[in-house]
Amino acid sequence: MPKITPFLWFDTEAEAAATLYTSLFPNSRIGKTARYSEGMPGPAGSVMTIEFELDGQKFVGLNGGPIFKFTEAVSFQIDCEDQAELDHYWNGLLAGGGQESQCGWLKDRFGVSWQVVPRRMGEWMSNPGTGAKVAAAFMPMKKLDIATLEAAAAG
Repeated sequence: MPKITPFLWFDTEAEAAATLYTSLFPNSRIGKTARYSEGMPGPAGSVMTIEFELDGQKFVGLNGGPIFKFTEAVSFQIDCEDQAELDHYWNGLLAGGGQESQCGWLKDRFGVSWQVVPRRMGEWMSNPGTGAKVAAAFMPMKKLDIATLEAAAAG
């Protein structure tokens, strides 16, 4: 099966985004960078595309200009083992101008949407005995509190 690579269209911030993301996720790296040359749509010498991997998942960032914007219609979910891990990603992705949303969602300073959730969220939500209780607990939250969600699932 062919590999699927998310391709993210930024205005001019692809390199800064790749640098932030690779600093937050383990086993991550920046790969090849292609630059605009004379006669291309971007300023000569500036980053056109940048490849990066987040814990083995390949991405490509493009500096394509302000034509397209990110929306919440596409987001990346981070399944976190514990509250410390959740806090790490939440705080790191908000740094420098990100925006909190509801129910564990946020937009980083580049406009990319992320869901920062406990690893057990799918299990809780697919269980008829716990789904509604966990949903009622997380609906008023911005950053998720795993202990509160575990208590809701247990109770």
